[in-house]
Amino acid sequence: MNTAVHSNVAILVLVVLFAADPAAAWRPWPQNANRMNVSDYAFGDSKKYEGSSEFVKLRYHMGPVLTTNITVHTIWYGRWERNQKKIIREFINSISAVNSPRPSVAAWWRTVQLYTDQTGANISKSVRLGQEKNDRFYSHGKSLTRLSIQSVIKSAITARTKPLPINPRSGLYLLLTADDVYVQDFCTSVCGFHYFTFPSLVGYTLPYAWVGNSEKLCPGQCAYPFAVPAYIPNMKPFKSPNGDVGVDGMISVIGHEMAELATNPLANAWYAGQDPTFPVEIADLCEGIYGTGGGGSYTGQVLDAHDGATYNMNGIRRKYLVQWVWSHVLNYCTGPNALDH
Repeated sequence: MNTAVHSNVAILVLVVLFAADPAAAWRPWPQNANRMNVSDYAFGDSKKYEGSSEFVKLRYHMGPVLTTNITVHTIWYGRWERNQKKIIREFINSISAVNSPRPSVAAWWRTVQLYTDQTGANISKSVRLGQEKNDRFYSHGKSLTRLSIQSVIKSAITARTKPLPINPRSGLYLLLTADDVYVQDFCTSVCGFHYFTFPSLVGYTLPYAWVGNSEKLCPGQCAYPFAVPAYIPNMKPFKSPNGDVGVDGMISVIGHEMAELATNPLANAWYAGQDPTFPVEIADLCEGIYGTGGGGSYTGQVLDAHDGATYNMNGIRRKYLVQWVWSHVLNYCTGPNALDH
């Protein structure tokens, strides 16, 4: 083999090794002993710290964070209804909105903004929708692996008509799969994850997140608490604020992954634990917590809309239920509906 071939083989081996476990994988439902993973073990049998905890050793590892204006480029994979897209777009637009009623999505993002890079620059307060790409015909099939997710992104940025722009410094690529698409480990251990694309596969290093619509496949796992897993008896699901269990469940996962992409886009910035391939990030620390007192199967103190729906923050025109994130300033999980604000 010549040098180029040796180099390509080495790159391929690294791709396979890293692709096996993206830096973050999230599920919103309460954990039990049968679902313990490496990061659970590092902090005991729960990663939820609603109160202050000196055991959480969140550290900055000197990597970049998203300090310039963040542009979210969306790939709609599969068939999506117009209203479903509208719910998600309005959530993303709400992150930088200035006139939303309190408690607001924008106030939730302000905790994310507190994180800085090594120069002291804060994460951008500006998050806006970029371009979109529709993949209505399931170009890579209805069953995706972690590597084929990167191939979907490559197809979107290299399309002959209206390709997504290539923006490694401030672009955030959001791949959303419809409710009839299965992704590797979906429902069993993840509802969404984030990582970065490999130049050997995509041509660029681009921070990306995948989130799936779980309504048909596993709402009890990935649309909790709007659906309830079977192992929690006698618990009534909450009414979703926008009348779509699958999409309302996705909103919190999208928020989770965007917060972690902003603070740890290349798996070398803000996280707890010693292994960057199994990090505990700022949203992982607050899984299942949506209000004061949250933890376990209890969401914490949330709000009831006039129609009986459950939410904890307001967007521009809609209400959403979004999990809290960890504040390294306060040293505990917090959100805009916290009772101590």
